[in-house]
Amino acid sequence: MPRSSDNLWDLATSEVQRKDSTEDDTEVSTETERSVFFIGNKHGGKTTIILRCTDRDEAPKPTLALEYTFGRRAKGHNTPKDIAHFWELGGGTSLLDLIPIPITSENIGTFSIVLVLDLSKPSELWYTMENLLQATRKHVDKIISDIGKSNSKAGSQTMQNIGRSIPKDHPDKELIDPFPLPLLIIGSKYDIFQELDSEKRKIICKTLRFVAHYYGASLVFTSKSETHKGVLRSLVNHLAFGQDKSRFVSVDHNKPLVIPAGLDSLNQIGSPPASDSDLRQGNVRTPMELWKKIYERIFPPKNTNDSKDIKDPAKDPQYSERDIDAMRSQKDQELEQYKRNADKSWKSMALGPHTR
Repeated sequence: MPRSSDNLWDLATSEVQRKDSTEDDTEVSTETERSVFFIGNKHGGKTTIILRCTDRDEAPKPTLALEYTFGRRAKGHNTPKDIAHFWELGGGTSLLDLIPIPITSENIGTFSIVLVLDLSKPSELWYTMENLLQATRKHVDKIISDIGKSNSKAGSQTMQNIGRSIPKDHPDKELIDPFPLPLLIIGSKYDIFQELDSEKRKIICKTLRFVAHYYGASLVFTSKSETHKGVLRSLVNHLAFGQDKSRFVSVDHNKPLVIPAGLDSLNQIGSPPASDSDLRQGNVRTPMELWKKIYERIFPPKNTNDSKDIKDPAKDPQYSERDIDAMRSQKDQELEQYKRNADKSWKSMALGPHTR
C-alpha cells in the first residue's frame, strides 16, 4: 500500500516491481517442459522431421550417436513459452545401450517416443521396430517398477497413465497392450513406398495399422509433400507442446495413412493374410507373433549391419578441428611406430636362444 511520503517516481517503481513479480509467478506456474525421443531406421529421416517441426531451415546432418536439441512454443500473447526437449538416437539398432540415457524417473511423466520407419526398406521394418521398442520398453518398465517400490502412490499413478490414449469404452480395450509411453509411429519416404506393388503396400499398411493400434500409438505416413508435413507437425507438436492433435483419419492403403491413437480398431484392420497352416501352428502364441510370422514370410528380414556402418567421428569432416586433428595425426603416427618397434622386439625374442 502506498505511503503518504512516497513521490510519483516511488509509486511508479513499486507498481512495475509488483507487475514483474506477478508475471514471474505466472510464468513459473504455467510453463511446461516435455521430452520427445526419436528412434528408428538409420537414414530414415529423423533429423529432417525434427528440423521441420522446430522451424529450422538448415540441411540435416548425419546423427552420430545420441543428439539433443530443443524447441519453444508460446501458448498465446504475453504468455511463457513451453519447452520441448528433442532427443535423437542415431545408428538404427546398433546403439540400443544409449536408449536409457534420456529417459529418467524425473521426466518419464512427460516423455514420448517417436518411431520413424523407412517405408522404402520393408525387409528391415519389423526388425528395426521390434528391437527398438523392446529395448525402450524394457528400460521404461524398470523405471516404473523402481518408482513403485519407492513410492507406491506414484507408481500407481504412472500405471494409470498407460493406455490413456485408448478410450475407456473402446471395443479393443482388453485385447491390446498399450506402450507405457505415448508413441507415434511415422512411416517415412512414402514417395518411394508408392512405387511398390499394390498388394505389398496393402500388407505393409495393414501390419503397421495393427502394430500401432496394439500399442495404442498414432500412425502417420509422410514424404516431401506439404500436405503430409502439416499433419505430421500436428501429431509431433501434440507430443512436444500439448497442442491439439489432428482428428483427420485416412486408412486407404493407396493414400498416406493418418490414424491418431484410439481411432482404429481390430475389426477395421482385419486379419493378416495367413493360411490355414499358419493359424494351426502351435508356436504362435499371440496376435503380434502371428502378424510378425506372416510379415516376415512375405518380406524376409535382412541383416541391417548397422554396427558395421558406424563411422569414426574423428574422421568426420563436420567435426574437424585443425589443431586437434594435427595432434591426433601425430599420436596415430607415434602409435604405429610403437607397434612396429614392439613387433620387432617380440620377433627377436622368439628367434633368440632359449635358456633352460
